[in-house]
Amino acid sequence: MSEHAIEFLQEWIGEKCQAPSEPIRIEKQAEALARECCAKAAEAGIPLEDIQEEVGDIQELIASRLEDAVEAEQSGDKNPLRKAG
Repeated sequence: MSEHAIEFLQEWIGEKCQAPSEPIRIEKQAEALARECCAKAAEAGIPLEDIQEEVGDIQELIASRLEDAVEAEQSGDKNPLRKAG
């Protein structure tokens, strides 16, 4: 994946993947965020294939980050993306 694509994805996920108000809706929120991420990547000139090549299913990645954010919020961790590296 290109450096530009990596930077875009890291910044986008860091900004958008916050704990949902209702954790039970993680999958629905992940689906909506995945569509938004794909649209923003296209606007930035980043092919979805570049992102998928590196991370696989973007919706699964986003759902995982949302789950991490929920766990971090419940444990009081202020940096839920710390383990995202």
